[in-house]
Amino acid sequence: MQFLTYVRHLLAARHSERGASAVEYGLLVAGIAALIVATVFLFGGFMNELLGDSCGTITTWVTKNAEC
Repeated sequence: MQFLTYVRHLLAARHSERGASAVEYGLLVAGIAALIVATVFLFGGFMNELLGDSCGTITTWVTKNAEC
């Protein structure tokens, strides 16, 4: 009888750990998403300028060196 009680206790603990790990994974995903959003807002303007300058340079180079 004690064995069955022990097995029930182990099964109950196993189920409760599943919920806890799901919450932990959810918090981890939310933290990563917050870091991505913060990075985009912090470096978005800088990346826009950098890529805009590159695009302008490529367009100028292609226009000057274009051969038909």
